[in-house]
Amino acid sequence: MKQAMIFAAGLGTRLKPLTDTMPKALVPVAGQPLLWHVVMKLKAAGYGRIVVNVHHFAQQIIDYLQANQNFGLDIRISDETAILLETGGGIKKARPLFDPAEPVLIHNVDILSNLDLTRLDAREPLLVVSERKTKRYLQFDEQMRLVGWQNVETGQTKGRLGRPLAFSGIHVLSPSLFPLMDGFPDRFPIMDFYLSVCARHCICGYEAPGLQLLDVGKLDTLDQAEQFLDQTTK
Repeated sequence: MKQAMIFAAGLGTRLKPLTDTMPKALVPVAGQPLLWHVVMKLKAAGYGRIVVNVHHFAQQIIDYLQANQNFGLDIRISDETAILLETGGGIKKARPLFDPAEPVLIHNVDILSNLDLTRLDAREPLLVVSERKTKRYLQFDEQMRLVGWQNVETGQTKGRLGRPLAFSGIHVLSPSLFPLMDGFPDRFPIMDFYLSVCARHCICGYEAPGLQLLDVGKLDTLDQAEQFLDQTTK
C-alpha cells in the first residue's frame, strides 16, 4: 500500500490570528481545510495509508478526521502534543506507524501545487525542487544529487555549492534511511539529516516539469490560495 505523511503539527504563527483558535491544518481555503486538500490529492494518487502528526490544537484535527471517517483511508495519528519534534524528529517518531518495506511520501499541510504525485512512485529518496526565489537553497551536482545547502541572505553554507534549487516541502523518504536516524536526537530538522547522509547515500532532486506551488503559510498567500486552486485544477 502506498503511504504518506502529512506534517500538520506546526504552530502556524504566520497565520495568526486564525491559528489562535485552530490548527493551521484546518484553516479553510476554497471552503475546505488545508488538510482536506492534501488528503484528497494523496487519495487521488493512490495513497491508502496516511500518517498525520499533530501538536497545536491536536484534538481538533483528530475530531475532524473522525467526523469524516478518515475519508475512507487508513489514517494514523502521530501525537506530538507533549513536544513539537520538528520535521526530522516527527518522521522518526512516526516510524512505527509505517510499513517498513515501503517508501513514504512526505507532504507539508500548507503546500498547494499542481504536482502529479504519481510521478513520485520511487524507492530512492527524492526531494521535489524547482527554480524559485527563496532565502535558502539546496545545492545539487550534475547528476541532481544533493551536495549542500546555502542561506543566500546570511551566506551560511552546509556541504558544498552546486546548482541552487528551492525545496518544495514535498519529498520521498526511502525506508533504507530509517536506521540512519537512530543516532539522531528526538528533535531535529529533516534537512539536517539529509545533508549529513548525502555524501554516502544518494539523495536525489526531482525538478518537476511545469511545477506551480504555493506555500499557504502566511495571510497574504492565503488570500491567493483560492485563485491558485482555480488555476491549477482546471
